[in-house]
Amino acid sequence: MSGDLMAWYPRATKYELQPESDAQPAIRPTQFIVHSIIAPWTAKRTYEFWRDSTNLESHFGIGYEAGDVGQFIGTETRADANAGANRRPDGTGAVSAETASNLQGSDPWTDGQVEELIRLGVWLHQTHGIPLRICRTHDDPGFGYHSMFSQWSTSGTACPGKARIKQFREVVFPGIVARATDTTEPTEEDPMAGMTRQDVFDAVWRTDAIGGPADAADAKTNKTWQAQSILKDLQARIRSMDKRLTGQTAAITALAKLAGQGADTAVIVAAVEAAIKDAVIRVDVDINGQEA
Repeated sequence: MSGDLMAWYPRATKYELQPESDAQPAIRPTQFIVHSIIAPWTAKRTYEFWRDSTNLESHFGIGYEAGDVGQFIGTETRADANAGANRRPDGTGAVSAETASNLQGSDPWTDGQVEELIRLGVWLHQTHGIPLRICRTHDDPGFGYHSMFSQWSTSGTACPGKARIKQFREVVFPGIVARATDTTEPTEEDPMAGMTRQDVFDAVWRTDAIGGPADAADAKTNKTWQAQSILKDLQARIRSMDKRLTGQTAAITALAKLAGQGADTAVIVAAVEAAIKDAVIRVDVDINGQEA
């Protein structure tokens, strides 16, 4: 298999494992499974570990800081990092990539690692036809991460870790799809997506961002108001003005009727007060629907 150029990724440095690369059986790649190796290694150091310390291996290694990529076995040859996904009875199997991490396996992929995973995922899609979807079952063609299915790990695993699983779902896999389908321009998220009518109401009317009235009692300490508070303040001011205007009109009318009739001051005052009271009551009934 080492002579099959299609099985070797052009961006990777070739660190070919022998005898595995020639001796292990062929596969038809249908999945891409990402892993984390709990060490801040380069791709070359990962190769040396596979070569010298274990009988397991992955197809690829992606280094810790620089995101350097190494390939150890051709992608149409079985590698032994995925347990039951390495090679199935029908000859299908998974391509594996080990990505270096911190010593706790708790960190997210670096920007360089993310970029290389996306590039590699696109190449695998274009070269082997791995479909642009996340695997739905352990043998479903697509993209996944090591801990996704128990069949991919003989003893269970958290690999590649919570932070990287989140990145895989939110950044890496969407990046592969976008790049592979030539939709690399970022798509603006709909700011209204998932919002309810109550969410919209709260955003418009209950956002504390409008300059409050200068004559408010707490103007010095409460400089911004919600829109609904501004509206309530305006309503109160309009009602107050309406009452005053109506009362003034009633007073003027009462005075006009008494003018020239020789009424004494007490009679005039009583008549004006009665007119104002009646007018204000009618205003309250009109505005509030009930007598104040």
